[in-house]
Amino acid sequence: MSAQTKAENANQILWFGDNLMTIRVPASAGDDQISVIECRMPQGETTPLHVTLSGDEVIHILEGTMRFHVDGKAFAAHTGQTVMAPKGLPHNFQVESTDGATCLIVTQSGEFEQMVRQMSLPAESLPPRAERTPEATQRFFETCAQHNIEVVGAALP
Repeated sequence: MSAQTKAENANQILWFGDNLMTIRVPASAGDDQISVIECRMPQGETTPLHVTLSGDEVIHILEGTMRFHVDGKAFAAHTGQTVMAPKGLPHNFQVESTDGATCLIVTQSGEFEQMVRQMSLPAESLPPRAERTPEATQRFFETCAQHNIEVVGAALP
């Protein structure tokens, strides 16, 4: 048995919009480029409908309730549950719990992690207010596309 005892950029904390993201396991830590990111999100946080082209996305909920749409199926997931959004299928989610939600997002290839790093600010800075301008939205869509994440629809209402 072996354990990863030191990983470059592990436990790096970033502001990704209004979400506090902690890189728990960076893709650079292993040959399979598996990335584990802890995400703390406020109530109402939502993602646009998107397709991950490079690999499956696994979301394990540590705290809270989230509403998901995966390949046209809607359902709620709660603390302790795990949701898989298979590669190539459209999916999105919204945080429903009043106190927000915390989850682990597990991906392969490092592309989601790199997109988060590219669009984030260091946690040492004050929490930013997510830009909701058309220019910021376009920049987000373009950055997603650079990392094999295709935005195919709107966020949940």
